[in-house]
Amino acid sequence: MIQKSHRFRVFVLLITFISLFLIVGFRLYLIQVHQKDFFKILAKQQHKMEITVNPERALIYDRDRTPLTLNRESISAFVVPREVKNHKKTMKFIKKYFYGAYKKLKRSPVGGFLWLQRNISEKKLKKIEDLKLSDIHILKEPSRFYPFNGISQVVGFTNIDNKGMSGIEMQFDKMLSGRPTRMTLGKDARSGQFYFDKEVVDEGETGEIVELSLDNKIQFLVYEELKKTVKDFNARFASVVVMNPDNGNIIVMANYPSFNANKKINNIENTKNRVVTDCFEFGSVMKAFTALTALSEKVTTLDEEIDCEGRVAYVDGFRVENWKPFDLLSFSDSIRYSTNVGPAKIAMRLGPKIYTHLKLLGFGSLTNIRFPGERSGFVNPPHNWSKHSQIVMSFGYEIMATVLQLAKAFCVIANGGYQVDPVLVNIPHRSKNASKKKIYTDKAIRDIKSILQDIGDKYFNFPGYKVMGKTGTARSMKNGKYSRRQHLYSFGGIVEKGDYKRVVVAFVKEPKEKKGDPNLWASQVTVPLFRNVVERLIIHDLT
Repeated sequence: MIQKSHRFRVFVLLITFISLFLIVGFRLYLIQVHQKDFFKILAKQQHKMEITVNPERALIYDRDRTPLTLNRESISAFVVPREVKNHKKTMKFIKKYFYGAYKKLKRSPVGGFLWLQRNISEKKLKKIEDLKLSDIHILKEPSRFYPFNGISQVVGFTNIDNKGMSGIEMQFDKMLSGRPTRMTLGKDARSGQFYFDKEVVDEGETGEIVELSLDNKIQFLVYEELKKTVKDFNARFASVVVMNPDNGNIIVMANYPSFNANKKINNIENTKNRVVTDCFEFGSVMKAFTALTALSEKVTTLDEEIDCEGRVAYVDGFRVENWKPFDLLSFSDSIRYSTNVGPAKIAMRLGPKIYTHLKLLGFGSLTNIRFPGERSGFVNPPHNWSKHSQIVMSFGYEIMATVLQLAKAFCVIANGGYQVDPVLVNIPHRSKNASKKKIYTDKAIRDIKSILQDIGDKYFNFPGYKVMGKTGTARSMKNGKYSRRQHLYSFGGIVEKGDYKRVVVAFVKEPKEKKGDPNLWASQVTVPLFRNVVERLIIHDLT
């Protein structure tokens, strides 16, 4: 009996060992053969980690290589809820200083990660350090700093993740950001200390700088003039563009009010670059292009006498008012004194050609400036005309345009009749305006310049410089009707001295009438603004 019992125990033990051996063998088979890919990945995850390294965002410069953006580190705070040790102290602090995060933490107390705040203040950072809150982690992140306010609407700004959200920052975000580098790092799975060589998986690229045609010094001076004008007249806003008409370079593109890109933005409207995003019917300043069209098409001459019929006349049955009574005037003087009747009568001879020339000058089309939010405007085409459309177009209505389009059109007059596209970003090897197309004859340009110089001589005296230009006063549109009290004021002009040429367009929207002066004119609003801008421009360019 004893012998049989002994055999049975040996047999059971043998079966047990064989079973264990088969189980271990099967398990090894699963690990080493059947599930080998799974465990390779698991091992890799324990010993290697992949990280992404973003290159520093490239800078934006003005024409003199003054940086319009800078890079800095911002401080952000976060917690790992499931790893919080001093729960009472930490939660009390978060409730007091990061209440929004506190509410999220209450809803999800064992989460893996929670931002308390991105880009925290120095004051809050000091509080965290002073209280030695080890449960609150600090992270340094790259961010932008903008040293100049007067150029914010052009440069734009980045968001909390350093991605361009407006202006040049948005338009050239990919170029400025570059491409991140992806790499793997070996580590000790127990201690987490890295000890293997890093391996680059995908080599990134540094961002490319963007250089603007703007001159930041004169931009600031113009911005200060805009601020003064808006405050003096309690206007909605004002804009100025300064261009080199020979190559299209934009030297100044300024708006007021503006915004501080380093602070919280309270009014999103102030982030718009209104020079390219807002369209208006400019009124009388457009008579310069009616005159250019008429002279080019030879439907009139500078000396042709036109009966302006006093204060009110009917042109083809349509009531047209002059701003004051005028009788017999030469065509040149009818533009110089800004009558409405003179250009209206001449426009009747032009027919659809007035539309053709406005389109030729760039109205109703994008300028190819490559700026986000640019609008093309609108020129009423002949197939949509009412009986009197060409009459009102002659003095600036049924034509919606941007301030930049107006400046571009004046460049055609300033540079001798050549088409030119505005240039804001200097791109190496670009030959965009290298071979410009001549669209107006020398005679037509000389004739329109003589009219505009008569106007310039009336308002300005800059020794050694020729100043040519045209005023514009137009009614604002309110609820589908033209207002009799709210107006738009503009002055488009050209400054010349030898080879030196600049086009300056000044625009002010809805300044308030002053006591004792119920009627404002462009001569009171935009002419002084234009004068002050040109003074600073000349002084700056001479030094």
